[in-house]
Amino acid sequence: MNPDTMIDAVSAVFMVTGALMSLGAALGLLRFPDLMSRMHAATKPQVLGLFLLLAAVGLQLRTWWVWPVLVLAWLFQLLTVPVSAHMVGRAGYRTKHLHPELLSSDELEAVVQQAAAKRGPDEDGRSA
Repeated sequence: MNPDTMIDAVSAVFMVTGALMSLGAALGLLRFPDLMSRMHAATKPQVLGLFLLLAAVGLQLRTWWVWPVLVLAWLFQLLTVPVSAHMVGRAGYRTKHLHPELLSSDELEAVVQQAAAKRGPDEDGRSA
């Protein structure tokens, strides 16, 4: 078996696996019951799926100069996805877009209640 055939086979496995991971993330977004589990489905498999797809592209192009660009794209995704998921999770928690019965423990509730009590009523006269 020559090296080109081996590279093509590895690239095909990476591409199919990466596409299945991305498909799993999309199905998780559609099927999971609440914001927190959907957020998990959108971030975890998507980053690995993107890594595998970028690796397949790098193997198929067979040039050295494309790898720094692909690594930079993956690092940018790796750095921004957790931050955006954290912000979406915090916003969802604060606006009560979650199912509390699905949480095993709510470690943030005491902190949010304490901050609401310290802040007092809003400008509209409502309590936070």
